[in-house]
Amino acid sequence: MRIIISPAKKMRRDVDSLAPLGLPVFLAEAQRLKETLCAMSPEDLQALWRCGDAIAKLNVERLETIDLRRDLTPAILAYEGIQYQYMAPGVFETAQLSYIQTHLRILSGFYGLLRPFDGVTPYRLEMQARLPVDGCRDLYAFWGDKLARTLAAETDVVVNLASKEYSRAVQPHLPPSVRFLTCTFGEKKEEKVIEKGTMCKMARGQMVRYLAEGGVTDPEEIRNFSDLGYRFDPDRSDAEHYVFIKEEP
Repeated sequence: MRIIISPAKKMRRDVDSLAPLGLPVFLAEAQRLKETLCAMSPEDLQALWRCGDAIAKLNVERLETIDLRRDLTPAILAYEGIQYQYMAPGVFETAQLSYIQTHLRILSGFYGLLRPFDGVTPYRLEMQARLPVDGCRDLYAFWGDKLARTLAAETDVVVNLASKEYSRAVQPHLPPSVRFLTCTFGEKKEEKVIEKGTMCKMARGQMVRYLAEGGVTDPEEIRNFSDLGYRFDPDRSDAEHYVFIKEEP
C-alpha cells in the first residue's frame, strides 16, 4: 500500500531536526526544471507562479542560490501547509517515521515523487503550472507516466489523499492491476456531498497520522477512521472511493 498526498506551497528549510536519508528519485528531472526556471525572467516567473510581489521576490532569490544536493531538508518537514500541520510529523515516534518512509509518497511538480526523508530545498512550482519543458506543453506532459510507473512497481494499492491537481498526474497512467482508492471528506447538504478545502486538508493530514499511528497496511482498515467528526459512509462508498461524512455538531 502506498499513500499519495499533495505538497504545500509554503516551505521552510530545516537542516537541524532530522537528517535526510537520500535524494529524490527524479533528481535529474528536477535539475532540468531548475535550469528552465533559472532561464526565465522575474516577470515571467511571477506570471507562472501567479503570486504577489513579495512571494515572487522570495522565490526568485531562492532560484538564484538553489542547490539540489546541499543543505537539504527531509521532505516531510519541508512543507508547512494545513495538511502537514494536522499530520504533525515533527512529533512522530520512530515507528511512525518508519511507516511513512515506507508507505507515504508526496507528489511534487518540481521533484515528481518524494519519499518523506528525501532531501529537498524550498521551491515554488505547482503541478498545474503551464511550464513548457523539452517539447512538453506542461508538467503533466513532462512527468508523463513516470510517477505512476514508480508507484506501480512498489504496490498494487494506491490510497489517494491528494488533490485532483496532483492525483491527475498519477491516476490516468496506472495499470488496471493497481487499485486506486480515493478518500473524500465532505459534509451532507441535501443529497449532495460538499467538500470544503480547509477541512479536506485537515482531514487528509489527520488520516495520514491515523494510518501511521496504527501501522495500517490493509486498505479496509481505512474505513475505521473517525477523527475530526468524520465517519465512513458505506452507502456513498465503493471499492475505489471511500466517502467520509462530517457529522452535524
